[in-house]
Amino acid sequence: MSSPDPQVRASQNAEVRQRRNDSARAGRGPVVAVTGAASGIGALLTRRLAASDEIKKVVAIDERRGDVAEAHWHILDVRDPAIAEKLRGADVVVHLALDLDLESDPAARTAYNVRGTQTVLTAAAAAGVHRVVLCTSAMVYGALPDNDIPLSEDAELRATAEAAGVGDLLEIERLGRRAPRAHPGLNVTVVRPAVLVGGTDTALTRYFESPRLLVVAGSRPTWQFCHVEDLVAALEYAALEKVDGELAVGCDGWLEQEEVEELSGIRRMELPSAVALGAAARLHRIGLTPSPAGDLAYTMHPWVVSVSRLHAAGWRPRWTNEEVLTELLEEVAGRHTVAGRRLGRKDATAAGAAGATVALLGTAALVRRVRKARGRM
Repeated sequence: MSSPDPQVRASQNAEVRQRRNDSARAGRGPVVAVTGAASGIGALLTRRLAASDEIKKVVAIDERRGDVAEAHWHILDVRDPAIAEKLRGADVVVHLALDLDLESDPAARTAYNVRGTQTVLTAAAAAGVHRVVLCTSAMVYGALPDNDIPLSEDAELRATAEAAGVGDLLEIERLGRRAPRAHPGLNVTVVRPAVLVGGTDTALTRYFESPRLLVVAGSRPTWQFCHVEDLVAALEYAALEKVDGELAVGCDGWLEQEEVEELSGIRRMELPSAVALGAAARLHRIGLTPSPAGDLAYTMHPWVVSVSRLHAAGWRPRWTNEEVLTELLEEVAGRHTVAGRRLGRKDATAAGAAGATVALLGTAALVRRVRKARGRM
């Protein structure tokens, strides 16, 4: 007999639907666990996998419960060794519980990212999981003037830890390479997206919030984007074991800086390398901006990647670079960023009044504001 209480009845109906779904999927496809499943890319992937007829069951792990009712939720920190028990019975783990927030304390962020990845890899092996999918970034290839265009997915990782979060990603990659040697039978797939767009906030998306696009004299910027929907589709391919190894993901081709300026309607501010890098380093050193000078390399030199392995598996991006750039510009409309620091309206007005160079680098009005504030402390 069903309950007369509408809320209880709705809960009972949801449980019945869940049991029917589980029964229908029995014996079909892998059991996939997703960490960081309650928000961001993790939430998008969890929802996509839960709706797929190719997935037997989705195990969602996060520090809070998300809104995908069809998933089986476990609430815990990925650094907790107890995660091994929650992964038991899973075939594949997609590890997306990373802190890439520009405003996070760098030491705390690194501790969380590295320890979390270590724990997930060890727990997955202990639980009998045969595949772990890690998501880093194409930034690990490094942005260098002699890079091939595009870079092969097998290209050497030549990035350094000088850009925000890249040190963490390089360490995650190192852990991923070591894991199969330490745990025979465990396969590790790494997915490396280009400039990620779609509800994201990074040093590279903030570049397009500036009143002028900084171009370092003598550099050759190239832009390749990746929409989060295409990344989620690529992660699904990896979870379904349609592709493995080290995979780059992004739009086909790339845009030159001149094309970006024409499409965006934002004019450039060209500065000598010493001026741009020196100002960025000073602003970061005094704590005025979250972006270290190393971030500038990714707006100076090419780091476009081939997506041949995903193409060979049948995956195709739904978005073009032009379409993703248009969406990014719509997302950042009304925001004002100077040298990686997002400004309020008053700060933006002051920076604009100080002239184009100050608006771009923030070396006058903003620095004076910080000094005055410190003087009052």
